[in-house]
Amino acid sequence: MRGMGWTHRLMAVLVTLLCALVLAACGGDDDDAGTTTGGGGQTAAQTGPDPSVRGNVSITAVWSGEEQRSFRAVLDGFEERYPNVNVRYTSGGDQLPTVLSTAVQGGNPPDLAVVAQPGLVQGFARRNALKPITFAEEGIRANYGEDWVNAGTVNGRLYGLFFKGANKSTVWFNPTVFADAGVEPPTTWEDFLAAAETLKASGVPAYSIAGADGWTLTDLFENIYLRTAGPEKYDQLARHEIPWTDPSVVEALTIMRAVVGDRENIAGGVNGALQTEFPRSVAQTFRAEPRAAMVIEGDFVPTALPEGVDLTAGEDYDVFKFPSINGSSENIVMGAGDQVIMFKDTPAARALVQYLATPEAAAIWAQRGGFSSPNRNLDPATYRDDLTRSTATALAEAETFRFDLSDTQPSAFGATVGQGMWKILQDFLRNPNPQATARRLEQAAAQAYR
Repeated sequence: MRGMGWTHRLMAVLVTLLCALVLAACGGDDDDAGTTTGGGGQTAAQTGPDPSVRGNVSITAVWSGEEQRSFRAVLDGFEERYPNVNVRYTSGGDQLPTVLSTAVQGGNPPDLAVVAQPGLVQGFARRNALKPITFAEEGIRANYGEDWVNAGTVNGRLYGLFFKGANKSTVWFNPTVFADAGVEPPTTWEDFLAAAETLKASGVPAYSIAGADGWTLTDLFENIYLRTAGPEKYDQLARHEIPWTDPSVVEALTIMRAVVGDRENIAGGVNGALQTEFPRSVAQTFRAEPRAAMVIEGDFVPTALPEGVDLTAGEDYDVFKFPSINGSSENIVMGAGDQVIMFKDTPAARALVQYLATPEAAAIWAQRGGFSSPNRNLDPATYRDDLTRSTATALAEAETFRFDLSDTQPSAFGATVGQGMWKILQDFLRNPNPQATARRLEQAAAQAYR
């Protein structure tokens, strides 16, 4: 302070004290660097970013094209709040699991990654390749339901934050076909099957089934199983703690047979279904002359609507919840999601994780479309249309949520073309024998878990 008068010294001291108070209020402790959300529903907008956080952070995800542009907009929002942090995004595409596994093995993973496979996350955590994100747990619990927190937990520690979700407990239908048949969207399985019979009698098959894609059949089974066996048995089956020959599996397959075994009520019959991939199953339901009345699939169905055709949500295509079975709750969702995981624990990486847990971050992508958030504090009005609003809200507010069971299995059993669940359920479509199918599923699961 050489050369300053006493008044200048006093002013300097006061300014220093004021800055210290402001920094303390913002949470300048390095251990909590980048805290952008906390208990009581606080968000980044309310607490403000930590000005001491600076540096670079790398993040890798599957998204490319329009999805990459939308996620980049989210990251731009983060960088506006943290001008001293630079985020580098890399798309790993469909090879993301291989890209990350190779990077981990080589000792050079990104700081963060966003992955859709819980089994991959569990494997990384058990190999001690991941850092827990317990520093963000309070904020995550304030914004997410318990089932979502549990889905990101391995051995009692939180490793994953689900930023983007998918509601697979939906049925998409052609409103004109329903109206012509005098059918209303059903809420129970009994009414669902009755509606299917009425639709068939009206001259349009009820079901468009993408049998060429085995994963669509696993989705149907999992929705049925979660509602008939319950979440505890679902978890046990997912961990192979009970065999696939358990009576609960046979019961679910028997109920599933009511759909896949109704051969005259499937667009193109069984042979046609086995040659139909997902995009075509959607297109043939919402074409000018529809070949089916509905598609039993997730909230991403609108992304496969026929190109070059002007279709209006709520008029040309609509959605209802997967029906209740045997009195099961209507507030059950089976789905999927992309979770943020951490390989390198730095203040900048922590700040980004905490930011992505906020409704403000989710709102940026939600406003752009093609996005559903499990964040229950995201304002539903943020979504651009009523259908997305309804399916995304059901996802975030589900009383019971369970992750897609096949995605949690060893890939040889749960997610490989021509084998495991995909192939066995395709064979079930050809010949719907519940007992024989359960035995084959158990044989394949036992081999994969060996």
